[in-house]
Amino acid sequence: MSGELDNRIRVFRAEHRMSQGELADAIGVSRKTISTIEVGRFVPSTVIALKLAQFFKAPVEEIFSLQSKK
Repeated sequence: MSGELDNRIRVFRAEHRMSQGELADAIGVSRKTISTIEVGRFVPSTVIALKLAQFFKAPVEEIFSLQSKK
């Protein structure tokens, strides 16, 4: 499924002026986890997606979306 999920984590981090490490610490994962999710190499678990949404106070659908079929 990797590669079928788009995300806006980098945008949300920029809006909050946060590094990957700061976000990772805030939600209890590694910086590498945030990095691999951002570039699309790793599809996050539901728990991680919900933690990100809760942290940014945004719906999951605002952070993640399915790529449209081409």
